[in-house]
Amino acid sequence: MTSTYTVTGMTCGHCVSSVSEEVGAVAGVTDVRVDLSSGLLTVETDGAVDDAAIVAAVREAGYDVAGVS
Repeated sequence: MTSTYTVTGMTCGHCVSSVSEEVGAVAGVTDVRVDLSSGLLTVETDGAVDDAAIVAAVREAGYDVAGVS
């Protein structure tokens, strides 16, 4: 299952790394892609991960989610 999130507050490569690391540590996440210029976070999961877990991981990294698609 693929979900896309709009992450706010990222300004550099370190931000991308932080978000990737936190989201990648969520159980059930199989792939994470972060695009700094658009703020898009694309997450592949095994289907057992809900949006709240991803949003919580992004917030743990110090950023926020403005939208989910």
